[in-house]
Amino acid sequence: MSEVHKLPLADLYRELESGEHGLSSAEAGARLARYGPNELRVRHDTPEIVKFLRQFKNFFALLLIVGGLLASFAEQLDPDQGNLYIAIALFAVVLLNAAFTYFQEHQSEQIMESFKKMLPAMVTVLRGGKTQEVHAEELVPGDVMILREGDRVPADGRLISAAEFKVDQASLTGESEPQLLDPAALHDNILESRNMVFSGTLVQNGEGEVLVCNTGMSTQIGSIVELTKATAEAETPIHKELKYFIKVISAIAIFLGVTFFLVSVAIGKGGISSLIFAIGIIVANVPEGLLPTVTLALTMASKRMARKNALIKNLESVETLGSTTVICTDKTGTLTQNRLGVNTLVLGGKAYTAGDHAVLVEPALPEALKVMTLCNNAYLDGDGYFGDATDGALLLCANDLTDIDELRKAEQLAEQPFNSTTKRMIAVFDLGHGGLPAALMKGAPEVVLHACDRIMVDGQTVALTHERRGQVIDDYRRLAGRGERGLALAIRDTHGVSIPEEGYVFVALVGMIDPPRPEVPDALAKCRSAGIKVVMLTGDYGLTAKTIARQIGMVSDTGEVIDGDELAAMDDAELADVLKTHPELIFARIAPAQKLRVVQGFQALGEIVTVTGDGVNDAPALKNADMGVAMGVMGTDVAKEASNMVLMDDNFATIVKAVEEGRTIFDNIKKFIAYILTSNVPQILPFIAYVLLDIPLPLTVVLILSIDLGTDIVPALGLGAEPPETDVMKRKPRKRDERLLTRNLLFMSYGIVGMIQAAAGFFSYFVILYSGGWEWGQDLASSDPLYRTAITGFFASIIICQVADVIICRTRRQSLFTVGVFTNRLVWLGIATELVLLGLIAYVPAVNVFFGTAPLELWQLSLSVPFALLILFGDELRRVFVRAENRFVLKWLTW
Repeated sequence: MSEVHKLPLADLYRELESGEHGLSSAEAGARLARYGPNELRVRHDTPEIVKFLRQFKNFFALLLIVGGLLASFAEQLDPDQGNLYIAIALFAVVLLNAAFTYFQEHQSEQIMESFKKMLPAMVTVLRGGKTQEVHAEELVPGDVMILREGDRVPADGRLISAAEFKVDQASLTGESEPQLLDPAALHDNILESRNMVFSGTLVQNGEGEVLVCNTGMSTQIGSIVELTKATAEAETPIHKELKYFIKVISAIAIFLGVTFFLVSVAIGKGGISSLIFAIGIIVANVPEGLLPTVTLALTMASKRMARKNALIKNLESVETLGSTTVICTDKTGTLTQNRLGVNTLVLGGKAYTAGDHAVLVEPALPEALKVMTLCNNAYLDGDGYFGDATDGALLLCANDLTDIDELRKAEQLAEQPFNSTTKRMIAVFDLGHGGLPAALMKGAPEVVLHACDRIMVDGQTVALTHERRGQVIDDYRRLAGRGERGLALAIRDTHGVSIPEEGYVFVALVGMIDPPRPEVPDALAKCRSAGIKVVMLTGDYGLTAKTIARQIGMVSDTGEVIDGDELAAMDDAELADVLKTHPELIFARIAPAQKLRVVQGFQALGEIVTVTGDGVNDAPALKNADMGVAMGVMGTDVAKEASNMVLMDDNFATIVKAVEEGRTIFDNIKKFIAYILTSNVPQILPFIAYVLLDIPLPLTVVLILSIDLGTDIVPALGLGAEPPETDVMKRKPRKRDERLLTRNLLFMSYGIVGMIQAAAGFFSYFVILYSGGWEWGQDLASSDPLYRTAITGFFASIIICQVADVIICRTRRQSLFTVGVFTNRLVWLGIATELVLLGLIAYVPAVNVFFGTAPLELWQLSLSVPFALLILFGDELRRVFVRAENRFVLKWLTW
């Protein structure tokens, strides 16, 4: 029913099989079953079991499942060799990982669902001619609902009757002024037809009866939500990097497992032992704790950001912020304080500061106050106001200069509300003096000037000559040059309720200012040093926007201002050239729909774009951006749902804090990947030595799992909570193709620190064996006390070296002594858990039986300490060369 706004009301009643008394309760129930509940299905619904099963499709999970199946197969071929326990352990690891990651994602989705509170809980309807309250989700087409001031409209409908019924449709259409609706008014465009109300809009004044035409996803806002769902969500950089990391490590694991299985068989090892050997290689390569550690680290980061007034709805979006290269931001409320106030009154060519009572002698003031007070839809409320910010600022100013209650006794005869097309508002009032009604106009200065042919000067109405028009324009530019938003006022006599379009008398210019937030200049300076381009997108006049931008340090005098009309005239190639070649950009008088084009233009150039928005019509741009940021105070529910992050204070500086947090989390993920990968080397080499050197296996699969899951996760989480290094906002954004897993990181982890750990393990292992009388080539049973002591020594060496490793991974450039050795308590908690687990595995008899270990003497335990000290002080020396920008170190040893 796309033409519901044009049909005669009687025909619409027949079409909907309804009437002025509404539906019966029975009919409403039947229709609810037919049409479904009145709700917005913002997200694609996926069964919970499917979400859980998705956790098993990554390569790590598949590798461990294959390892478990191979261990089960080996148990069938050669029972009672411990392979069953290995299989159970591997399957348990996969299941725990999946459950943990699913639980974290489920929590994140619950946060997102909390933003779905779009519709009011209850609505007043006529059912069988009687008024009653029903749940908004129970509304159906054909219902008659009664809307009053303060109600949020729960469905699309046709206005039946209205009394001073004004609706704020800004969230849907972008109109900043509430619209006075009229059952008799219609327009070809349904969104501009003033006999319609739309779901999600807000009743600002009066009362109206509405015939419900569309509910749920069939509403206008539902179509926008559908567009938002259809807009492809950009894959987050961290998600891409984790997929790449998993593929690389899995490829290494498979290659080594298969290769050494074949080698083992070729040199005469048994098939079963070779199979177990291959399983060990695969398990040693897979960092089982990585995915839950990443999820937990991102969760912790999102909670830290929430304390900074930034609510992250998608965990992986935390890191996207750190990759941001362009921020497209609103001006009002984000860069400014959203406290619009009148700063200047220009009457008869003379400028007066608001609050300067010298203006009281100005002859044009009474006419200006009439326009400011009557051509206005705001209401004073205590020390503030209720309504539009512009109207509220005018009303507060007028209240300081006159009795506005007396003025507002005038009877309103007609109104033409403000909209973004006409850029002006006209109201017709009977001022009660027996004369003709007065038409009052306020709006953009260029629009109001066009409608005027006279001007008030020194109390006289004189012709608006070319020279006088030029003087008004100069006054307007002076206001804009000070960062003030200009508004013009005009008045004329009229006849009856007709609304004249021209023939007005120009009365005054009003300069309003929304002061910049004091913390924004520092935030912008951080963006510049961080290599982030900040672009302003605003509906304000270009000169005003540029002045504010200069005041806060966003642009210099050479900053480029492009208005919405210029943008509309550009093709994609011209827009790309502008975005690429102008370092300082402001888009002024831009329509909300043009935001998406600017965002996509930057993305086509390879930029990672963060964009802010607050209206329903901002939702596609927010969804399409790499990082959508909605306003928590002024933002609409649909904008919040479409976004990745919500600013609880609508403050630009909060975005910059979040960018810093995003960069920090990427650094920290690299740190704990470096930490986790390092232990792979001393886990893999024992199996290779077992095959090639024909020695007893120095490390068992169960002990490998205890390292990966028991001793790695908490220290890695500590690295995830590491505070930012001092230069984090002095570096350029990482390139889109920069890998989480780099050549240097692999070289440092596998080639240097990992090798030192392996050397420590083998040193301890062989010293213990030889001290116990072992000779090369001698077989040892898995139950032999000497063998158990030796593998415990190897295991302890890895743990002790990992303690040194987690300490050095805390900082990539800064000295540990600058950062503070004991400043990260979670790292030290992780170290404590490692040592406690070592104590349990080495010294508790019941645990010894399960892991096949034995207690160590103090001298055996200390064999690996020199290697740990080498790791600790060697990396401190590396950082000295990094800070000195030594070319060799920067090329090979910086990760």
